[in-house]
Amino acid sequence: MITFLRTNPENIDFIRLISELDKDIEIRDGEDHSFYAQFNKTDSIKNVVVAYDGDVAVGCGAFKSYKADTAEIKRMYVNPEHRGKKIASTILQALESWAKELSFSSCILETGRRYPEAIVLYKKNGYAITKNYGQYDGIDDSVCFSKSLH
Repeated sequence: MITFLRTNPENIDFIRLISELDKDIEIRDGEDHSFYAQFNKTDSIKNVVVAYDGDVAVGCGAFKSYKADTAEIKRMYVNPEHRGKKIASTILQALESWAKELSFSSCILETGRRYPEAIVLYKKNGYAITKNYGQYDGIDDSVCFSKSLH
């Protein structure tokens, strides 16, 4: 049975999972990795969800405040052995629910064209492609999404 824990970025399981995520990202991003890596720090993240299969952490996601009413989804990852079980969708829904509880009215996020499975995930969960925002404005490989929480 998959369970979910609301936690913070100091959680040891979250740290291990994003280490796995960062290894995958480094390979996929190639020469663009250093540009994107600067936006994947956890300094401003306070809200983390970790998914567990029994006692084993198998996935995670987080969000941070982007604007007073907008949360930015960050650090989504499910380890390869547990993909295809709707864990990522459930993590995303848990993050949205938590953000809504904290009075955010929308979520935004960025992924890249090199992550087709992420693009499918976000579309399947009601996110719409939007104009690239903030640091991703003008970056051709970035694909940005938004979703109203109302």
